Amino acid sequence: MFNSISAQASKLVSLTKSKSVVSKTKLLTITSGKGGVGKSTFTANMAYLLARRGFKVAVIDADIGLANMQVLFDIKPRYSLFDYIEGRNTIEEVISPTAYENISLIAGKSGYQYSSLKTSLVLTRIVDDVKSLNNFDYIIIDTGAGLNEYVQEFLSISDNILALTTTDPSALTDVYALIKMLSKDKEKLLICFNHTKNYNIGETISKSLVNLAKKNRLNSNFMVKYIGNVSTSANISTTSRLRKLFVQEFTHDEITLQLQKIIDILLKEIK
Repeated sequence: MFNSISAQASKLVSLTKSKSVVSKTKLLTITSGKGGVGKSTFTANMAYLLARRGFKVAVIDADIGLANMQVLFDIKPRYSLFDYIEGRNTIEEVISPTAYENISLIAGKSGYQYSSLKTSLVLTRIVDDVKSLNNFDYIIIDTGAGLNEYVQEFLSISDNILALTTTDPSALTDVYALIKMLSKDKEKLLICFNHTKNYNIGETISKSLVNLAKKNRLNSNFMVKYIGNVSTSANISTTSRLRKLFVQEFTHDEITLQLQKIIDILLKEIK
């Protein structure tokens, strides 16, 4: 399925390349495989730190049917990305400003019935259209859990993919499945560990995943790069319940400093 979607994405890029506006906007897709690892919270706080560095960021909530990014940013968007995809509103109308300077949100829609979206790339069309506005430095896509065809569609168009995981065995199993899938068509995968006590734990597990990939003779040219960890902290869940961002409320907390280090590496890695 992923190969099919990826091939269609390549054809679409080829067909539209001459018509596309050269854009400064870079794309980062954040995924997890397993749900419940804190991906949306991680994404929202990362967007804030990028914005604090002066970058203009558009966050796309691509968690089809279970969108919650508007809760984290504490806004009530009038329109969602589906209003644009279904032709009811313009791209500018579905981009909602947030209370945070330099951050805009393209909201998803909880409970959305997406069975009618049968044409591959109908969802990812919005990414090209936001890029063509040339208004943002970064687009961050927050995908849904799992590796369904909609998640795969977003992964297929991104060269910058960050997998967020935990040390939970089922989460690691899902990350390895992601590695197997992406190694067929992509050059690399960045990995970050959430709710992990220290940097070394994530580093050790990442090396084990790489060794397993080598043992199973996955694409030897595919690179898995560990870029850091965020420790467990009660401050994260507390601020989320209050619809606030922990990196804003706890500027000098260890978890904020850890996320800052991750962003330092990301800025070097993102093409």
